[in-house]
Amino acid sequence: MSTHSNETHTPRPRRIRRATISVILAVLVLAVLSQTRLNPLRGDGATNPAAAQTGEMPPMPVDVEVATTDDVIETIRATGHIEAVSAVELRPDEQGRITAILVREGQHVREGTPLIRIDDEMLRAQAERAKADRDLADQQLARVRRLHAENAATPAELERAEANARSAHAALALLELQIERTTVRAPFSGVVGQRFVSTGDYVTTSTPLLTLQTTDPQRAVIEVPERHATILRPGQTVEFTVAAQPQRVFTAEVEFIDPVVQNTSRTIVVKARAPNREGLLKPGMFIEARLATATRANAVVVPEDAIQPLRTANVVWAVVDGKASRRVVELGTRTAGFVEVRSGVEAGEQVVVGGLERMQEGAPVAPRPRAAAGQAESGAAQAPAPAAGTSH
Repeated sequence: MSTHSNETHTPRPRRIRRATISVILAVLVLAVLSQTRLNPLRGDGATNPAAAQTGEMPPMPVDVEVATTDDVIETIRATGHIEAVSAVELRPDEQGRITAILVREGQHVREGTPLIRIDDEMLRAQAERAKADRDLADQQLARVRRLHAENAATPAELERAEANARSAHAALALLELQIERTTVRAPFSGVVGQRFVSTGDYVTTSTPLLTLQTTDPQRAVIEVPERHATILRPGQTVEFTVAAQPQRVFTAEVEFIDPVVQNTSRTIVVKARAPNREGLLKPGMFIEARLATATRANAVVVPEDAIQPLRTANVVWAVVDGKASRRVVELGTRTAGFVEVRSGVEAGEQVVVGGLERMQEGAPVAPRPRAAAGQAESGAAQAPAPAAGTSH
């Protein structure tokens, strides 16, 4: 019986201690929860005295940048292609069999360079006969003139002899011209393109022989919507890129504006001359272009992050006397990372670029430059983490 009594009463002090510890933990949890509800925005373990006295929310930290002035270029975006200033598909002036191809594909040639030679043996034989006819006509004309001077020939005979001599000279000149044209020459300096014939082929005046095009300069051809017709001018600048050189921007100067609007696309063809000393621009290349139509000096620009697009307007939040000020703005030209603001914001004002979704009119804010905020975050990321406390 005594053994049973000891086993029954020994655990009672332990149960009391466990109950006491549970009560103490519950009190501590309630205390922490009550402090959190009383100070929901406190992050440093201390109560903000000003906020506690006035009942207002503390200033909200926001990233800001200053609206600046810059020269803004008004541009029209368009697509197009590259074309050669001069390009031709050569055909022979005389028919016959090709006896020689004097150039290779891709070769640079000067104006007048022989390219292809066509058989001219028959024409040369005809030219020899024409020379004999010419000499005979000249001799007969000389004889008639002597007789006419002696009144032994009539004026009609002299006129006939002169006409025969001119006809013989013209026939010989025609054959010599045909012989000259059996050699196809470059009509301008350029690069020989694709060749369509080979030595021994019989060609006529409608047979394509090869292509020839200029390479420097080239033309950037774009199509501009007709609504911009009144602001297009020769001499305007076109900047464009091609897929083969995506990081490089090429520049061209407008030299031709089509006076006719295309019926199918309702666009105007604009051609601009682009230097091509390195030969990077090839005819037929697709281009993405920007046509500069006007330049505005000292325009107000803000970062793109400052623009809050809404359904009916575009809004920028400015910081005035430590409070948020809502501005409805009119936007202009967009460039890489920046937007022109034509009204609503003045140069030198601070505009919010981080935390726009929390902005309210008149809300107190604590502005900080975005660059400084980025450096602070970078420093915090690089700082070593504090050692974890030891649990007891």
